[in-house]
Order: sequence, then structure tokens, then C-alpha cells
Amino acid sequence: MLASAESFASTPIVASQIGTPQASLVLAPDMERTRSLSNASVVAIADSGGTVIASSDPTTVGTHTDFVAAKALQGRAWTGDIASGGEQSIVANVPVLRDDGSVAGIIVVAEEYPPVGTELEAAVPGLLLFLGIGAGLGVLGSWVLSGLVRRGTRGLEPHEIAELADHREALLYSIREGVIGVGADGKVTVLNKSAMELLNLPPESAGARILDLPVGNQIRSSLLETTDNAETALVTDTRILVLNRRAVVSRGRYMGTVTTLRDRTELAELRSQLAMNQSITETMRAQTHEFFNHLHTVSGLVQLGEFNEVRQFIGTLTRRSAEITQDISQRIEDPTVTALLVAKTSLARESGIALQLSEDSGVGPLGPSLAADVITVLGNLIDNAVDATAGLSDIAIAVGLHDNGTMITLSVSDPGPGIPEDLEQRIFSRGFTTKPPVSAGRGVGLALVRLVCSQRGGEVTVRTDNGATFEATLPYPPGDRS
Repeated sequence: MLASAESFASTPIVASQIGTPQASLVLAPDMERTRSLSNASVVAIADSGGTVIASSDPTTVGTHTDFVAAKALQGRAWTGDIASGGEQSIVANVPVLRDDGSVAGIIVVAEEYPPVGTELEAAVPGLLLFLGIGAGLGVLGSWVLSGLVRRGTRGLEPHEIAELADHREALLYSIREGVIGVGADGKVTVLNKSAMELLNLPPESAGARILDLPVGNQIRSSLLETTDNAETALVTDTRILVLNRRAVVSRGRYMGTVTTLRDRTELAELRSQLAMNQSITETMRAQTHEFFNHLHTVSGLVQLGEFNEVRQFIGTLTRRSAEITQDISQRIEDPTVTALLVAKTSLARESGIALQLSEDSGVGPLGPSLAADVITVLGNLIDNAVDATAGLSDIAIAVGLHDNGTMITLSVSDPGPGIPEDLEQRIFSRGFTTKPPVSAGRGVGLALVRLVCSQRGGEVTVRTDNGATFEATLPYPPGDRS
């Protein structure tokens, strides 16, 4: 616009015709030629007051135009945007100067801005090109991203992933065994309902750190270990659990561990009851063997005609049995506990071991629940002491039972090798056993003792002093006494 205006203003005929009556007619062809060459909307000449004196549009001659800028009236060329009649135009002004430097007129070259539709139409080819390039890049990016996602999801579609998650959820919540997964960062990633019940965990434990969960130190340490482990027995306050732990490795990267938990409390109790029945059977066998020995002796004396010796021998046997029973029953009033001590005394004597009840022992009648727990704890502790002293000669095991009105205290001491200091906790917490591997089922008795004591709010401890001394406490609520 500016170049066209300057070219037209420099034409000699323009300066000579400005101000003459025939200016609009004489300059009309030149203005139309300038408009065509510049592709402008209008080319006009205005005086210093803004009145059109010549124009490529004859209808505007004599009218006022808004296309004259103040800078042009000062004798300087100007370009810019001007709004007139609601239309926006780009305008160039070039002054026509007289010989004395005054402004004779203003050359105006203006072009209206095209409508939005026209601009869009003109931009369509370029827009289509860029849209095509963008679409191509989008398709390529989608293909690459799809490959990465498929690689990460192992080729599964979204609905297949959702179905797999639903099936896993149903599987985890349907099995009876507890399942707990721990990620490499120590947070719980998988936790089913059985695991929450076995460990007494709240539902919001999933996603929490193992260190923040309300579990015992031994359970926490086992869950945080990163190596495989099978059949580890742990004792909580209320249960005996067996843990199996497996490390999870995906494409060479350690992901965490998955641990299954099985409740073996009832099985341990049944095993203890079976052991008690087996102990009673062995006691009966020992008594039967002893009875036959005595019977053979009586038979031999009868055959020899030594009837006085027969009477004396039978009297001695009767007094000895009565003394043992009376010695125990005088201090232990509960018949079931008395029967256990009599049976264990006979069984220990079969192995050459003396079972001695302390002089200060004393227990009154007990309720069925407390009596059953006392038998479980006392029977396991005595069996443990007999096993520890097997093969030794002139051995005496000291047993003490004390009732202070609110708690039963049991103690069993043996002169065996004792318990190493580093094993004093393991023998209770992990079902530890020092027996040979062929002794299947071992290592449950002491764990059961601790469980029974914990369930009643008591405890069991061991100390080594010229042997091992186990001491267990069994509190009882009102109503446990008979």
C-alpha cells in the first residue's frame, strides 16, 4: 500500500492537478491503474481537511474520509489500521507537497480486511497440510505407545486386564489360607480377608508399610525378608501360624515377596491332645509291664510256698502306690491334675527318672477350662524335661504348682544340659526343636504352651541354672474354679 501511494504521489500530473476543478476527471485513470496494481479497495486524494477531491470511486468525491492520519497532515508518510463504517482497513498515507513544503493533499491507498470466511478459505490448503502432518504423527505416536503398553501388559487388552484383576480378587478372597504380598518398597500390595483375620489387621492395611502394621516383631521380620522360606512356624498371641514365603522376580527385577499363612492352632491342640493320649498309653504300658513283673514275683513265691513273703511283698507294693497317690492328692486337690502327675510319675520311673513334687506345692479344685489348660501346659513341660534328661542316671525332675487365688504358677526343673541363651526365645516363637530330623511333628509342645499362657494373659519363661527351669503362669477369671 505504501509503495503504491508513494509511486502515485511522485507522478508530476498529481501535483499539477491538485486543487483544479477537473482533478477528479484527469486523475481518475491514474488512480484506477494504481488501485489495480496494488489490489487496493480504494485510491483517493484528500485535502488537508479530509475531503476527497479525487477517487477511484467517483461517488466518494466531495465526502469526508476517515482514512487520513494526523502524521500525514504533518508531511510524513504513514501506514496503519483504521476503522471506518464498521469495517477495518489497512491504509497508507503519503503527502503531496508544494514547492514551499506545505501539504497540498494526501494520497490515500486503502484495502479492507477480508471476511473471516475468506481468510479461512485461503488458509484451507495450509491447514489441511498441517492437519495431515499432525494426523500422521498422531498415528505413528499411537502405534508406538500401543506397542509399549502391550509390552507392559504382556499383550492383554484393557477388558482382559479388568477380567484378570476381577478373577485375582475373587481367588484371593475365596481361599482359606492367608495371602499377603509385600513390594520391594516394604508396602503391602496384596492382602486377602483370611490374612487380615489371622494377623488381626484392619481393612485399610493394604497399601500401608509393613513397619506401620500392628503385628509382632517376628511376623514383621519374616514378612520383610527377601529370600524364599518354607514352613516357618510363628506364634502370635492367639494363634500358631505356618508361613511360606516366595520371592517374586519379573524379567530379572526383584518385585517383592508373597507369603501364605496357615492357621495351625487347632492342629497343634489336637496334636497336643494326641501326645497326651500317647503319654497315657505309655504310662499304662509301663504300669502293665510293672504289674506283670510283680505278678510273676508273686507267682514264684506262691510256687515256693513263701506265703509270708507274698503278703509282705503285696503290702509293700500297695503302700508304695498309695504313698505316691496320697503324697500328690494331699497337695493337689483337682483330680484331673492329680491323675496327670501320678501317670507322669509312673512313666518317668519307667525311664529311671524320679518326678518330685515340691513340698510347698498346692492347688485347689479347678474349673474344667483352667484344669484343661493346666494339664496341657504341665504335661508338655514334664515331657520336655523327660526328653532332655533321657539317657542320664540318677535324675530327678522337680515340679511345682502354686495357686495364689488369682493365678496358677507351674514350674518344671531338670538337671539336663539347659537351654543356650540364643535359643531361649526361639524354642517358643518358632516351634524350635533340638530333636533329630526324623522326629516328625516335634517342636510344637513349647509353642502350644506359650499360646495357652498368652490366651489366658499369662506367660512362660525359661532360665538355665544347672539345667533348665521352665515357669508358666495361668491367670483365671472368676468362675474358672469349681
